Amino acid sequence: MSEFNHLAEAILENVGGKENISNMTHCMTRLRFNLKDQSKVNEDKLKATTGVLGVVQSGGQYQIIVGQTVNKVYAILLELTGRGQDQGETETAKEKEPFTLKGLGNTVLDYLAGSLTPLIPVLIAASMFKMVMAVFGPSMLNWIHEGSSLATLFTFVGDAGFYFFPVFLGYTAAKKFGVTPVLGMFLGGILLHPTFTQIAAEGTAFDVFGLPVATQNYASTVLPMILSIWIMSYVEKFFKKVIPATLGTIFTPTLTMVVMLPITLVVLGPAGFVAGEYISKFLLSLDAIGGFLAVAIIAALWQFLVMTGMHLLMISTMITLFAQNGQDSLVTPAAIVSSMCVAGMCLGSFLRLKNKNEKALAFSFLAACLIGGVTEPGVYGLGIRYRKPFIGLMAGGLAGGLYAGMTGVTAYTLIPVANFACLISFVGGTNGNMLNGFIACGIGFVVSAAVTYILGAKEEGKENDDLLEESLA
Repeated sequence: MSEFNHLAEAILENVGGKENISNMTHCMTRLRFNLKDQSKVNEDKLKATTGVLGVVQSGGQYQIIVGQTVNKVYAILLELTGRGQDQGETETAKEKEPFTLKGLGNTVLDYLAGSLTPLIPVLIAASMFKMVMAVFGPSMLNWIHEGSSLATLFTFVGDAGFYFFPVFLGYTAAKKFGVTPVLGMFLGGILLHPTFTQIAAEGTAFDVFGLPVATQNYASTVLPMILSIWIMSYVEKFFKKVIPATLGTIFTPTLTMVVMLPITLVVLGPAGFVAGEYISKFLLSLDAIGGFLAVAIIAALWQFLVMTGMHLLMISTMITLFAQNGQDSLVTPAAIVSSMCVAGMCLGSFLRLKNKNEKALAFSFLAACLIGGVTEPGVYGLGIRYRKPFIGLMAGGLAGGLYAGMTGVTAYTLIPVANFACLISFVGGTNGNMLNGFIACGIGFVVSAAVTYILGAKEEGKENDDLLEESLA
């Protein structure tokens, strides 16, 4: 743990100390900071710190890439900053900044990331159960027989991760927006209560305090909860301010829910549900609008989207597509192809580079991508560092995405990791779909490797190279 302690201490010092942090959290590979003053960051020292793979500013956050040991570093940072687990991911007060469209966009991306990123473990676990049933169930190998207890168990466990998504999202979004987390879960539970779900299924007339409700089935939805928790953050804050502390324990949560019931069930719930449906239908219709080019373009630009944080908008919609339709033929295939292209770029760089240390780094990036599902080391350590490999990455994404779009490749399982296991997303439909999915990824991998090898990696800036080698040692 000493190396993680040293890394955490160095990161804390070079982001301006704990006093400069208004909020911090983490995803699969990155520490994500909301800083009060980014001018206090010593970026050169951060990049030169052993264990830091890269830094990037995206979605209103200062992000430090440390790889799959991020949870260990984050745990130490919680101790060093004196934050508990709950406090560590809760937004604290920060100085108001002038309103700009860019600032608004960054804020939206920040809240999306803070609400959705913590749910990745649930999505992975649920998707793995679905994957096991898709591969070993009746649709393929038939080792797990339909109607057996094991088949029933794996089916409802996999479905639970998506069905109860509003409850999970209620918790994570509440923490991000500064709402009492259990109240967010309570609101999610209300939307999924069997009585309300039955009213929606039967189309029975229903009202809240005399206001008519357009009842919907909110299982697996995303937007209704995010919108509702956003409003709840203001409602709860208001009651905390006006109700005396001696009465607040009883009346603050109660009155908050009283106010939120008509707002959520009458206004935001139906609006979010309809908006989610339209977004899903729009994305699904891109195949008809842009044809096979839609998948190709997304695959070619996916790593750019990740670097800017714009991929979060697509990921939230991807989750909605899977929850509502059980499949995705646009975003997921493109993202999977792009992940394989990162591995191809790493292989091409490994074959082309002459310096032994550089070759070793490129090979480690390849292993990190294919086995660990971590693409950042390759993207930043090779694509951004040498520029030309990024052209190979985009070329492979375009070629693999083009084939996936032309053959109508569809993903039937959401596996939010970027290693070889994501290929199983193509299982669940026809054998032809699975084969075409594998071929699309193979094309992307080979083209990325070939173009990267042909263009080469221009080895210049020796000082920067030495810093990167030291940081990745």
